[in-house]
Amino acid sequence: MLHLTTTDVHEIASNIKSFVNNNTALISIGEHTNIDINKLIDSLIEANIKFIGGIFPMIIWKNNVQNEGIIVHELSNVIETYTVKNIREKQFKIKPTNFKDDGHYSLITFVDGLTSNISNFLSKLYQEYGMRTNYFGGGTGSLSLEQKPCIFSEEGFLEDAAVVCLMEMKSSIGVEHGWEKLDGPFIVTKANNNTIKGINWETPFDIYKQVVEEDSGKQFSDTAFFELAMGYPIGVIKQGTDYIIRDPLTIDDDNSLVCIGEVEENTMINIMKGNKNQLIHAAKTAGETVANQAEFPKFAMVIDCISRILYLKDDFKHELENVSKAIHSKHPTIPTSGALTLGEISSYGNGYIEFYNKTIVVGLFE
Repeated sequence: MLHLTTTDVHEIASNIKSFVNNNTALISIGEHTNIDINKLIDSLIEANIKFIGGIFPMIIWKNNVQNEGIIVHELSNVIETYTVKNIREKQFKIKPTNFKDDGHYSLITFVDGLTSNISNFLSKLYQEYGMRTNYFGGGTGSLSLEQKPCIFSEEGFLEDAAVVCLMEMKSSIGVEHGWEKLDGPFIVTKANNNTIKGINWETPFDIYKQVVEEDSGKQFSDTAFFELAMGYPIGVIKQGTDYIIRDPLTIDDDNSLVCIGEVEENTMINIMKGNKNQLIHAAKTAGETVANQAEFPKFAMVIDCISRILYLKDDFKHELENVSKAIHSKHPTIPTSGALTLGEISSYGNGYIEFYNKTIVVGLFE
């Protein structure tokens, strides 16, 4: 991995070229990094560098998080790299490819975490590639939750887009969240993309408010919605797998719950609760899972939800320490790095690709 703090685009391009040579650069940039992304793209193209990248609320370097700086991972044995536009309108195509019968494949994708129809994009990836590859990635964007360009490639600096890199590379993935059921199950009786409009045929916020206020002893009338809601996510019940966690962001004018990530009608959900020790232990489990599976990893990447650091605050450092300790116990030369994201992407368990919230995803790539 490469960690850069310079903001000189020519110096950045020169360092990346020396690091990846003719391989592909996966570039993660903290959102407060003071560089002109369009000029950076021009410099990367001029240096003949193959690259894809995204802007994230924060980046991870070893056990530290920063809202400025650049992390670069070297992607080798690349088969396809491409940009997907117009995810909101579903007007895009996934590039087909031919897989070898005996090959090991990994796909990394960064997607605008604040666009709609992300689940549709991921399901299109799965329809094209199925279980022939592992899937890994995260949602880009700003902690301000204002949608703006956050994906970049040779095709420019884009919003409502994704970048995809498919490689002949073995990977191991650990996915954990640490949240537990507080109340439920409930049924989502009306939904529109990432907005829950009906729970048990009632107004969603009325039900959510009652459960959260009773457990927390706090009132939404006295506390900012997100500040209280971050400790009480929605757990989508999936048969044969763990909960898919959804992060309630805000309430609509009609008291609907607006989440990061889609929730389908007729889905069964629980209202979840966590404590700090459970979340930190979950990160340890994710790290141990990949450390035990991988044989000869070249690099590690951590995709961790930005709302976990907002909830854990100063204790978040223990989450990252747990991951790095687990990896170093088996692979002492592999440092941890990655990004704090608006949604996490992984295939795990049953192989199907999912878009998570409030979850930690750890990958080791060989």
